[in-house]
Amino acid sequence: MARYTDPVCRQCRRIGEKLFLKGERCFSPRCAVEKRKRPPGDHIPRRRRSSDWALQLREKQKARFSYGVLERQFRMYFEAAKESQGVTGEVLLQLLERRLDNTVYRLSFAESRRQGRQLVTHGHFTVNGRKVNIPSFRVGEGDVIAWRRVSDSKPDFVEALTAGIPRRPVPSWLALDVDNLKGEVVSMPDPTEIDSGVDPRLIVEFYSR
Repeated sequence: MARYTDPVCRQCRRIGEKLFLKGERCFSPRCAVEKRKRPPGDHIPRRRRSSDWALQLREKQKARFSYGVLERQFRMYFEAAKESQGVTGEVLLQLLERRLDNTVYRLSFAESRRQGRQLVTHGHFTVNGRKVNIPSFRVGEGDVIAWRRVSDSKPDFVEALTAGIPRRPVPSWLALDVDNLKGEVVSMPDPTEIDSGVDPRLIVEFYSR
């Protein structure tokens, strides 16, 4: 299974803004973007206006880094969105949101999508009662995602959830059952509610060149 193995903070520095790839650390003074605002690598900074292509590329990379997918995977998502009914950019974001690792993150079961990917890969979650260890698994309306209880040990996120302090607001397309450590997909993601900070219009323009 291919995945990005280099330091994820380099991705934030390359984009020039926080993508919140490391959870709580991104809110602390240890955040690499706060400590080193320059892009990674040895270079002489030059002030110049970015071209339209550069802005489109940056937005595409921003989406890729945020959701933790590789270039080939992202292109496949775009092709699937282009062949679907609806606005291509909005459908693209919906497909990315419906990834299982992102759903686990949205339900506050993980501090970041990267951690959500790890938990899913290790087989800690079930979908409709069946263990799923594929981070890119696409959830659908009515699916129930639950923590897979294999012992009496409790995951780290339980204390925050049971204390009524979720890490982030749960979007309206998901319903969280704190007592049973499970969530349900009640509807498809609303594009207006997706807070990825990505402009899908620029991504569509990038692939349309």
